[in-house]
Amino acid sequence: MQERIAVVFDFDDTLGPDSTSGFLAHAGITDIEGFWKEVGGMMAEGWDPVPAYLHHMIHASRSGRIKPMTCDALMAWGKTLPLFEGVEQVFSQLRDVVADANPRVSLEFYLISSGIGDVLRQMSIADEFTDIWASEFHYDEQGHAVTPKRIISFTDKTRYLFQIQKGVIGPASRAKPFAVNMKVPSDQLRIPLNQMIFVGDGYTDIPCFSLIKKEGGIPIAVYDQRHVEKWGNAFQFVADGRVSNLHSANYQAGSDLTNFLSMAVRSLAQHIAVSASTYQG
Repeated sequence: MQERIAVVFDFDDTLGPDSTSGFLAHAGITDIEGFWKEVGGMMAEGWDPVPAYLHHMIHASRSGRIKPMTCDALMAWGKTLPLFEGVEQVFSQLRDVVADANPRVSLEFYLISSGIGDVLRQMSIADEFTDIWASEFHYDEQGHAVTPKRIISFTDKTRYLFQIQKGVIGPASRAKPFAVNMKVPSDQLRIPLNQMIFVGDGYTDIPCFSLIKKEGGIPIAVYDQRHVEKWGNAFQFVADGRVSNLHSANYQAGSDLTNFLSMAVRSLAQHIAVSASTYQG
């Protein structure tokens, strides 16, 4: 039996405020809304959203509109990245719940984001994740971002759910992009999709919501209380049947979201215990 559970998070507006907008403001953009409208204009010309914003950031850096966008600058911002209330404590709380429900089960956390990897790998909670996948820049010899290296958006995110499922994780997997396509017998999967919980907030998370729900896992949509204009989008995920649970992104102990996450991991851990007791090999 695969005695593991995975809780997979998006980051922006899920675990913390938008990390890219935060960096842009830190780097000198005074009209953040205007920057994203410009990205929207690129999308109207046929650009996909994620390569559009990555390219526009590079252009802003080269033109002097923002401070030089170097790897060091992105990493420095990541070390100060703000998080929603309770995020830093929720990992240990959920591990305690699983240990109480079924000590044989291990709980792993993963991050799949359209944001920038060199930012997210430096945040205070980075060590909580077994693996982090995010969009990446390629840098020149001076450390300046020159072109997107990895783009993660929409169905790209589901690729990493399959990597978690098959155990294609860790630094060594980065040089093996085709390993996700290997055929793995169901009884040898590292973490089945029905033992995963996916937590996200936005349109780029819809394919993950749909896949996890279809396979019997638990998709959870969250919304940032401070952005009323996004509430309708979040509720639409429920109306469309993408998810059955919608919560404010409040991770403090006793919040509705943390209580539901606790119930979800406990339920999965107990289900694994029941399955193990009847498993015939």
